[in-house]
Amino acid sequence: MKSVADAMFDADFVLIDGVMCETAYVRVPDEYTVADDVVLEVTHGDNEFAFTRADIDGAVHVGEGVFRLQSGRHLRFLTSATLH
Repeated sequence: MKSVADAMFDADFVLIDGVMCETAYVRVPDEYTVADDVVLEVTHGDNEFAFTRADIDGAVHVGEGVFRLQSGRHLRFLTSATLH
């Protein structure tokens, strides 16, 4: 089972409660990030969403790469496939 930090690494898209969003900024939490540091910014059309370290901490893996945040939101991190 991956941690949410592992799943965030190199994510191009994030599915948030069934809505596909494009990743604008990702900072994988480490020992230097604090609770109010933004670690994830995503966009969906004209809408922007930001998640802090506090939002991500305590995320529970619920299966198939989906994580449930303490707020109840479900996130799934996706990477674009590259064809050669």
